[in-house]
Amino acid sequence: MKRLLVPALIVLALVSLPQMWGGKLFDKAEKNENIATPILVSPQDAKLLIREKKVFLLDVHTPEQLHIPGTDAFVPYDQIEANLSKLPQDKLAPILVYCRSGSMSKIASEKLASLGYQMVYDLDGGINAYREVATSIEIVPAVVDLGQVVYGDVAKTFFTLTNFTPSPLTITQVSTSCGCTKAKAQAEKLTPYASTQIDVTFDPAVHQDDTDLGELTRTIYIETDNLNFPKITAEIKAVVTKKQVEK
Repeated sequence: MKRLLVPALIVLALVSLPQMWGGKLFDKAEKNENIATPILVSPQDAKLLIREKKVFLLDVHTPEQLHIPGTDAFVPYDQIEANLSKLPQDKLAPILVYCRSGSMSKIASEKLASLGYQMVYDLDGGINAYREVATSIEIVPAVVDLGQVVYGDVAKTFFTLTNFTPSPLTITQVSTSCGCTKAKAQAEKLTPYASTQIDVTFDPAVHQDDTDLGELTRTIYIETDNLNFPKITAEIKAVVTKKQVEK
């Protein structure tokens, strides 16, 4: 019997983190059993799941607050059933619910479970507790696909930069990888846990030649005075085509 312990441990170590953590929940989901009680998770576990994008991240606090970077949707805690279109259609999709301190997320998590969602996680202590273990300066989305852009037109989009740290932040420089792309921050100084919009324009005809035709990727660089996060990047993608001549 003792010889069986080593291979058993090896097999256990190969199981992915989300399956090990909250394993009972995943086991039940695989058997398609109803789950009455969501799983309360620590900020440390939530941090890992969020960074590895293992869960659908849902903010339910009202009034609406600054979201944890990477949040997929905002739905008021008492309006879950009326906003099912914003949530995963797959009832087995893992959902991590949070509010400011944990009270609203508890109500929302229980509602989700009652609606048949079988992998519901409730962030213990809410965003207030999460701030104690996670700091970041992030820009979302990471990539914006502009789709088809006609040569001669100017496409516009924007990103959101969030200072998810307890310290003030100064944006020292905003630049891009090509002159066809311009980017500007609406605010250069951010207080702790504040965000700003990065406005971007893309003009493929700026060089007056064919260098900006076809499938293109351009990068936006945001430099800051935070030594832990000195440079953040995002990308735009586009397929640039010439206008078709009407016959």
